[in-house]
Amino acid sequence: MTVLAGWFLIAALAAPGNHASEIRSWRAAREARLRAADGWLTVAGLFWLTEGINTAGSAPVNRIVLPSTAPGRLGSFEHHAGKTVFVAERGARVTANGKPVQRLAMRPDTAGSPEVLEAGSLSMFVIQRGKRYGIRLRDTHSKFRREFAGLTWFPVNERYRVSARWVPYDPPRKIPVPNVLGETEMETSPGYAVFRLGGRNCRLEPVLEEGRLFIIFRDLTTGKETYPAGRFLYAEAPRDGRIVLDFNKAYNPPCAFTPYATCPLPPKQNHLPVRIPAGEKTYHH
Repeated sequence: MTVLAGWFLIAALAAPGNHASEIRSWRAAREARLRAADGWLTVAGLFWLTEGINTAGSAPVNRIVLPSTAPGRLGSFEHHAGKTVFVAERGARVTANGKPVQRLAMRPDTAGSPEVLEAGSLSMFVIQRGKRYGIRLRDTHSKFRREFAGLTWFPVNERYRVSARWVPYDPPRKIPVPNVLGETEMETSPGYAVFRLGGRNCRLEPVLEEGRLFIIFRDLTTGKETYPAGRFLYAEAPRDGRIVLDFNKAYNPPCAFTPYATCPLPPKQNHLPVRIPAGEKTYHH
């Protein structure tokens, strides 16, 4: 869940006090991030590394088969005991930070900003999920980006901007968060929010994500009007024992736009017993 988590953080651009205008600006920024050259629509492949040499190129004999725009053999990822080194094929044009690469040690995304290899419209970097390491491929010419049909939203409704009571954990707790790979990761939760909506008592337990509260949830619209795996929502730190949950900013996880994302799923305690017709609807593609 830590990989490229910053891609999920989009600031409100409008002046405070005008909620509808703020939400419209936030949504425009959200869509712009998806369409960007480093947005989720460009994620075009995920290849789990095996111990030893993992060849990469467009030829089907490679362990990592790249799009046809790549040479038949681009190079290889040598993976041993959690460490990955890329070795370029002789004559292949591969760069990192604009400089030609012959051999490059590559940190995974969990160790900070990963090294990114570039070859034409393609870029690659190492991700770590649990004990597994993989190569995530981006392609600025990906089918997902070319055919992006735009986002659809519920109408802005201030009713779904909720002021919830914040109950802190002292100290913060580790909670299990499942993901689409069938794995479970232990994440830090600083507390939980409680509120009433639709005549029901509700509770959400966020995790910490780069200094903000990250909420993975589902509600009674899930799998009908909204994405079947649930939605994401960020919230600012609580103030005076309260926290604002603006479901007008609820949005789809990356898995809605590419099959090569490794999204977290809502923990059981974040399954809400109410319908929340606010935020981003299912992406139809």
